[in-house]
Amino acid sequence: MPSPQFSLLAEASRPLLNKFYRQHRSPMRAGAEGQLWVARNPQIIAGMSLTPVAQGHWLTGLFVAPTCRGQGLATQLVAQARNQVEGPVWLFCHPDLKDLYQAMGFFCDPVLPPALVERLARYRRSKPLLAMGTACAPAQP
Repeated sequence: MPSPQFSLLAEASRPLLNKFYRQHRSPMRAGAEGQLWVARNPQIIAGMSLTPVAQGHWLTGLFVAPTCRGQGLATQLVAQARNQVEGPVWLFCHPDLKDLYQAMGFFCDPVLPPALVERLARYRRSKPLLAMGTACAPAQP
């Protein structure tokens, strides 16, 4: 299997990421704003959204095709995207994913911008979620 390619998805290709999510019966959706990132081999095998919030970005929709899990694709995709943005990155995740995100450099209970504090409170009404974040974007090589 060739090495996957990680890239920013063109706005015109946004429907491709939603199609990928639907094919895998994932509830994820491509964010309406912000950047969409994908891993291809040559089809999309992983995707995520980075939406600008305050002085950072909110990571949503991280999903790896089940047949491609365990290969470090999520870590590589997140790292590639984080290298292209400035400021902290925040996310909400199920507690079972805490270790995965900590291995990527995220920590629990970051200081969230007000818009994300309100959103997290709404989401927590129906599901258990952790807030995680990074202090800032990783250093550029």
